[in-house]
Amino acid sequence: MSEYSSYDHFNSEVSDKIKNLAKMAESSTIIAPEYYKQFDVKRGLRDENGVGVCAGLTEISEIHGYTTDYDGNKIPCKGELYYRGIEIKELVGGITSEGRFGFEEVAYLLLFGKLPDKDELKSFKRILRGYRTLPDSFVRDVIMKAPSADIMNSVTRSVLTLASYDKDANDTSVANSLRQCIQLISEFPLLAVYAYHAYNYYEKQDSMFIHRPDPK
Repeated sequence: MSEYSSYDHFNSEVSDKIKNLAKMAESSTIIAPEYYKQFDVKRGLRDENGVGVCAGLTEISEIHGYTTDYDGNKIPCKGELYYRGIEIKELVGGITSEGRFGFEEVAYLLLFGKLPDKDELKSFKRILRGYRTLPDSFVRDVIMKAPSADIMNSVTRSVLTLASYDKDANDTSVANSLRQCIQLISEFPLLAVYAYHAYNYYEKQDSMFIHRPDPK
């Protein structure tokens, strides 16, 4: 019997043959550590001294990975995250202190560079509500077909599939790209919640209820 004949849908087992091939692949791709220093190549988001490296230019977010002492020495720290110049702890603290969830407000901040006022937030929520729907049978044919304990995996698969429903998927104009962003922001809660319910039903043997989102 062939070693590949026993699976019925997808064989995810790592066979001995694959393990041996993995050893061969690993032995043929070892990079000497000193080369990273010689050619000034960074391995990840910190250099060999643990200091964060510049990975790109953006006005959207900023990470502080170190502090500087009186002598100008850089000292690695746990890190601070800023969205549009606002420290994330300050941002979350301000929202939660008033009993709000803040999902739409933070999305607005990331997209447009500032926190919305009441009228702007109300208008933005109205736009999101208009997009908060999925194609017919999408939950059944995509999300429930292959439930996973890894919700991010399920959401990723759903987003890739949604592209096939978008007739302007390749239009990279600012207006269309913004439309796609807002549409995905609106759909992410649906994708995550439905993925969880599918997993809970198939893997945990629990009840499953698929509710349409409440417009309010």
